[in-house]
Amino acid sequence: MTVADHRSLGTLGAPSVGVGFKPEHFEAIVDTRPQLGFFEVHAENYMGAGGAPHRRVDAIRERYPLSLHGVGLSIGSPGPLDRAHLQRLAAVAKRFEPVLVSEHLAWSTHEGAFFNDLLPLPYTDETVARVSEHIDEVQNALGRTMLLENPSTYVVFAESTWAETDFLREIARRTGCGLLLDVSNVFVSAVNHGFDPDRYLADFPLSAVGEIHLAGCAEDSDDAGLPLFIDAHNSPVRDPVWSLYATTIRRLGPTPTLIEWDNDVPAWPTLLSEARRAERAIVDATTKTLERADVL
Repeated sequence: MTVADHRSLGTLGAPSVGVGFKPEHFEAIVDTRPQLGFFEVHAENYMGAGGAPHRRVDAIRERYPLSLHGVGLSIGSPGPLDRAHLQRLAAVAKRFEPVLVSEHLAWSTHEGAFFNDLLPLPYTDETVARVSEHIDEVQNALGRTMLLENPSTYVVFAESTWAETDFLREIARRTGCGLLLDVSNVFVSAVNHGFDPDRYLADFPLSAVGEIHLAGCAEDSDDAGLPLFIDAHNSPVRDPVWSLYATTIRRLGPTPTLIEWDNDVPAWPTLLSEARRAERAIVDATTKTLERADVL
């Protein structure tokens, strides 16, 4: 299946920076109407029949584009997708008409059990085929192209035969889906597994990227006392992630970027300041790219 089989990815103005919508920020947003590119909502929070949550998103949607981010499809599950959940996701997308729809490269269900986590996958030929089949099913149900997010990981599988970047590249090629590049996940995985994040990004299939995520992380240690970073979304974006983001924007160009902050949610001005920093980073990276081009 190719991208031509689906409605093409929506577009946001560049540079376009958004934040995740949190109900506790609703009054501040509607009162101040900040200049932002978009808001992201988690699909599973709006699969009910309606009520106040839907009304708040409707009010946001009147003023801003939306990005719809799913966390429960379990695209990497060895079993079939939950058809009822997929139908609910399609209904949410139809109701709110988001510019972008995305999900994770992960699994969270097995034989009727649901695990409250995004679990990693072995990168094998079998997994490529299964994930591609599931993405085809999702895109057919939505009638549009989706974005697949690279994971943050804490273990690696001995049976993996694909590099993660090649795995994502092949899935995008087979299905026509786009990719959501979570730069913070790259940083977390690089620390946990000891690889070079710049080299990873240099090999990432940037031509398929439709959105970027940035988030904070938590620092812990494993049983051997080595650093273990957790993709916690509970703090400001770390300086090394900002550096990786600047490198990515210089290569990719201005790209819709989301600030994720889902736990220990701060006051609205703090979240907005993170978005402003991303806007400045896009302008700075773009300016430096143009200056180098002029010199050459």
